[in-house]
Amino acid sequence: MIDTHSHINFDEYKENFEDLLCRIKDSGVEKVIIPGVEPDSFNEIITLCNKYDMLYNAIGIHPSEAQTYTPDSLNIISGTNKTVAIGEIGLDYYWETETKELQKQVFNSQLETAAQLELPVLIHDREAHEDTFAILQDFKLKDVVFHCFSGDIEFVKKCLDKGYYIAIGGIITFKNAQELKSVVKYTPLNKLLLETDAPYLAPVPYRGKINSPEYLIYIAKEIALIKNIDPEEVKTQTTCNAKRIFKF
Repeated sequence: MIDTHSHINFDEYKENFEDLLCRIKDSGVEKVIIPGVEPDSFNEIITLCNKYDMLYNAIGIHPSEAQTYTPDSLNIISGTNKTVAIGEIGLDYYWETETKELQKQVFNSQLETAAQLELPVLIHDREAHEDTFAILQDFKLKDVVFHCFSGDIEFVKKCLDKGYYIAIGGIITFKNAQELKSVVKYTPLNKLLLETDAPYLAPVPYRGKINSPEYLIYIAKEIALIKNIDPEEVKTQTTCNAKRIFKF
């Protein structure tokens, strides 16, 4: 399996980090992508990924950190060969209602970089579906991944019509996530990816605790249950999807 979105560079994981990586490997996860959030974290993420073979990175500025963006923010990508995407980037109208126009400007700038570098994008879209989708239409992008997908059936249909990928995390295991379960049932397996978004959104039976890539299997099993297929099929196909997109 491949965890396509996990913040294991955060402070929660710094103690006994190598033990964590051993547990991740033992759980069946072969690769982890650490996404960027703001420029001050980029060097640390790149250093971690250069040190450990199983770690890869995405470089990008989260919409909540849009004020930290400068035209040179993503230049650091030229100094590493383990950057597999631009992200996480996008729009967040849940937490950041006062910065919508700035978020749009920064989102556009980072999508332009992704198009120029021919890199996939990891999209953060919270309560901003229509604006996020509309902005994406202005760019010829290699691959688009909707991280922690939160749309409904109608929105996922629009995304799938454009060839976008849908990344599913621990929320899928929550009893009240009926709409997301419907989305997963509708979405073809060759368009799904696995992620944890650790340290957030730990799946059942670890809900409420610090999340970890080692819990990815619970997400795969829930997807298999929803689709009435073998978990091995989920693990195999989502891994193939990730390898196709990120060109490890």
